[in-house]
Amino acid sequence: MWGRITAELKDHAPFTLFGALTGILLMMVFRDVPHETAHTLFYIFHPLHICLSAVVTAALYKKYFAGQKPGVSMFLKVLAVGYVGSVTVGTISDSVIPFWGEVLLDMPHRHAHIGFIDKWWLINPLAVAAIVIGYYKPITKFPHAGHVLISTWASLFHMLMASDHGHAVPYFGIFIFLFLAVWIPCCFSDIIFPLLFVRGKDFPCSCGHHG
Repeated sequence: MWGRITAELKDHAPFTLFGALTGILLMMVFRDVPHETAHTLFYIFHPLHICLSAVVTAALYKKYFAGQKPGVSMFLKVLAVGYVGSVTVGTISDSVIPFWGEVLLDMPHRHAHIGFIDKWWLINPLAVAAIVIGYYKPITKFPHAGHVLISTWASLFHMLMASDHGHAVPYFGIFIFLFLAVWIPCCFSDIIFPLLFVRGKDFPCSCGHHG
């Protein structure tokens, strides 16, 4: 399993690098947007990221039960794995790691912005709805590049909320944290987290590979 995990991280690094570069380009364009606009854009891309992750994670885990009769027990397992794998990891990716970056880069308006707490009425119902979609209509081959871009943009607008207009932007530092905020959490959510429950199985990843 650890060999598979290492291979997945290596394979997805180029997607993440490209996503981080697009994030820097967007930051150059949107660096002076009002904080309220950055806040609004964060709460567009963050819920979308959670939904995509929930669909893929739930669908991948459901495939482990292929051939078994659906039931309440199966659904509850898929619901639990889908929720933890999307909301928890998505929060680390979009909020926690960017916030650490804001602290280390001494950005003036830093704040954690934990979506499933601050806007529980939005994030949690969307995550559950996405898990139900993944359960009844499993979609596991969503392009990983799309997931990476959406997650990168969520992290970007989180960091833009913390920036100060008129001051130099630490682009290199932000690039590093954008890369880290997407690379490990997204691969963990879509691939590694479900693998922890199905070790020893031939398990497809979110971009259609099979191990």
